[in-house]
Amino acid sequence: MNRRRRWAAGVAVAATLLTVSATAAAQVIKSPAQAAADSAPPPPSVLSAPVERRVLKDSVILRGTVTAEQSVQVTPTAAGEAAGRLVVTKTPVAAGASFEAGKVLLEVSGRPLIALQGGLPVYRDLRPGMRGDDVAQLQKALSRLGHSTAGDRKGHFGTGTKDALTGLYADLGYEPLPATREGEATLSDARDAVTEAERGLQDARDALAGAEDGDKGPARQVTRAEEDLSRARRTLADVQEASGPMLPVSEVVFLQGFPARLESLPVAVGAEVSDKALTVTAGDLVVSGVLKPHQKDLVRVGQRVEILSEITGDRYPAEVVSVADGVTPQGGGDGADAAAQSAAEPGYTMVVEPDGELDSGLAGQGVRLTVEAASTDHEVLAVPVSAVSAGVDGRTTLQVLNEDGTRRRVPVTTKATGDGWVEVRPERGRLAEGDRVVTGAGPDRADGAAE
Repeated sequence: MNRRRRWAAGVAVAATLLTVSATAAAQVIKSPAQAAADSAPPPPSVLSAPVERRVLKDSVILRGTVTAEQSVQVTPTAAGEAAGRLVVTKTPVAAGASFEAGKVLLEVSGRPLIALQGGLPVYRDLRPGMRGDDVAQLQKALSRLGHSTAGDRKGHFGTGTKDALTGLYADLGYEPLPATREGEATLSDARDAVTEAERGLQDARDALAGAEDGDKGPARQVTRAEEDLSRARRTLADVQEASGPMLPVSEVVFLQGFPARLESLPVAVGAEVSDKALTVTAGDLVVSGVLKPHQKDLVRVGQRVEILSEITGDRYPAEVVSVADGVTPQGGGDGADAAAQSAAEPGYTMVVEPDGELDSGLAGQGVRLTVEAASTDHEVLAVPVSAVSAGVDGRTTLQVLNEDGTRRRVPVTTKATGDGWVEVRPERGRLAEGDRVVTGAGPDRADGAAE
């Protein structure tokens, strides 16, 4: 009996072990079809985006450099008739510093370079007796600094302008250069000639008073003496008008506005100069950039621009004020980075003027310019450009996702584009804000019929 029980128990255990083994084997061993199914990639996910109502803007983005409206490079030259070595003797203004009108920017061989306000570039030495718009500009600049030119007509370098110019130089600690090499010596000679002619006339008149009746000689002497005196006085007037202080072209730089800025000063005291000694800028800050050839036709004067300082994060609204007709030479332009990237290839210079004043600390810095090249007047129905597809029949369609995951094709007409979006108008079928459209590849479960 015990033997039968032991045999039955053994059979039960064996059966249990076989069952467990079979179950494990079933989980490990798969058919070829099952193995292929398990190793296949999952079905691709469907990428979609909502249909939106938005204002479309087509933007042109480029680098720009903040500069002043006026930039002047100064190369020292000998003043008047002076000759000799040109050596820097003082540098009163440091590179990067701002300065006002009437400031001495540099001293070369003991002579000053003075900054004055005016928009007309200096092109000649200004001397007493001269006339012109440049003289009128000097008169206005002197008056702004408190040196009146009263008594002189506008644009005439007369006595009032001489006195004002002499006063400016005195305030700065210099003597103005004389307009003529002889200077006071010539004026003294002319005055002596007048004195001598006056005495000659007096002697002739005395002789005439003591002459006998009928003697015409003394009368002729008086007439001649009067003519001599008249000539001497005219000569004195001419010498007086031409004498006095001059403003050499080498001692002044006219700038449009102040405060101005000394951008670069590549020379030091003691250096002999024969090339550019300094660069100054003035006027309101503007931004210039270089448009690539394919961007040029998208940008026009008057278009809106956003200026972004990537250092401070500040944004400034602005407007395009000029676009060059000709190509800017490769690597052309002085300053800065007018985008170093843009200087690497030719393009068209664009100048942008901010609506308000830019922070003066931005001068010389690179910024990002975003030009609104085109936009819709109002919000339109729009989808990402990647959602639009064209069939072999030339029709443009969207695939719209239904709530159950299926898709339906909606024929559309495309209009304006901007920033990766396109305006769409359904030719038929339903398309509304908030619908989701397919933007990426996925298994096509559309019913194939266009609505």
